[in-house]
Amino acid sequence: MQSRSAGFRSRKLSRGLLALGMLWTLPSSVPGVLAGLLGLAFGARMRWQAAELALVVRRWPWGSGGALTLGNVILHTGERLDTPCLTYAHRAGRCIEPTVSLADHERAHVYQYMLLGPLFLPLYLLCGGISVRNRFERAADRYALHGYGWWPWSA
Repeated sequence: MQSRSAGFRSRKLSRGLLALGMLWTLPSSVPGVLAGLLGLAFGARMRWQAAELALVVRRWPWGSGGALTLGNVILHTGERLDTPCLTYAHRAGRCIEPTVSLADHERAHVYQYMLLGPLFLPLYLLCGGISVRNRFERAADRYALHGYGWWPWSA
């Protein structure tokens, strides 16, 4: 059984690591916040969602649908982030998979950003951008399907 002080230290360490991750990805989050603020003038709504570790901007007025994660900011065109969506592999006709939660998929990208910080975007683009071939998208789908495996280089 864990002692009370050990549990406190563990929570403190977790919060510290989360804060470091958010600080590390700040260069990516700032453009997301600015885009969110711009969207407010056109009817977007924003709020902090602790489950996603992100400032979520809903009803984003531009784009063809879906969501975009920039650091700890998620921009999406819908009313609710927790909406079903198809995986990249399913949409590409590579397999048949059940729908996943868009919130879970985007949360995986938040985790990826928090670990890679400013390296995320260049690596994401080098891996193929918005595509079924991109290991970042496949990992986010894997996480949304199973609840684990958000790291792009995991099995």
